[in-house]
Amino acid sequence: MSKYSLKDRIVFITGASAGIGAACARAFAAEGARLLLAARRVDRLESMEVDLLEAGAAAVHVFALDVRDRAAVERALAGLRAEWREIDVLVNNAGLSRGLDKLWQGQPQDWEEMIDTNVKGLLWVSRPVVAGMVERGRGHVVNLGSTAQELAYPGGNVYCGTKAAVKLINDGLRQDLMGTPIRVSDVGAGMVETEFSEVRFRGDKERAAKVYQNITPLTPEDVADAIVWAVTRPPHVNVAHILMTTIDQANSLVFNRKS
Repeated sequence: MSKYSLKDRIVFITGASAGIGAACARAFAAEGARLLLAARRVDRLESMEVDLLEAGAAAVHVFALDVRDRAAVERALAGLRAEWREIDVLVNNAGLSRGLDKLWQGQPQDWEEMIDTNVKGLLWVSRPVVAGMVERGRGHVVNLGSTAQELAYPGGNVYCGTKAAVKLINDGLRQDLMGTPIRVSDVGAGMVETEFSEVRFRGDKERAAKVYQNITPLTPEDVADAIVWAVTRPPHVNVAHILMTTIDQANSLVFNRKS
């Protein structure tokens, strides 16, 4: 069976300025897609444009976006030029974790940031994009999950809760779209070496480095490869869930740390 071609298809990636989002941009560029990239750090996106075009992207359009701001999301998507409105693939990648506190010691502002980004932000983006997909009768939504959606870990209470929500929103959306050609996938990973831990610990590089100490983590490219694989299956194939880890990780709690 031939894979689904992404040549000249519009792929919209949130949180595309670093980590898995940036790796997805490079991977979809290699497929000849037209890249619609959003992130809060638009300067990083702008610095990626030339390399993405050289990597094979048919076109690149970047814009600043904080997915937590519903009004800003609605304005940005409604204001897209006509040639960028018909989104074929949405990668809901924007997400983060803050802190590693016991629940009764947690910071409410951290909770709000995680919930507003990981859950509500995904909803604010998905609603108008999916509506367009339904109207056109084509599309694929990829939501970024995590091993945290399967098994909580100490101090991960709210973050794990947001990723569990993503999993169920993903499954609910797939059911809502039954009878349409639109596909919905949840692609989750365990330990991936990105800025994730540095963001979690608010720039504490030393503490972040210890997360990956004596272990071989996944790379952002590993996850991007799985996402592109799911999207390029033949149109009748819907990859509902992918859960991937490094060989040194069994779940959120069990790791093989080499001495």
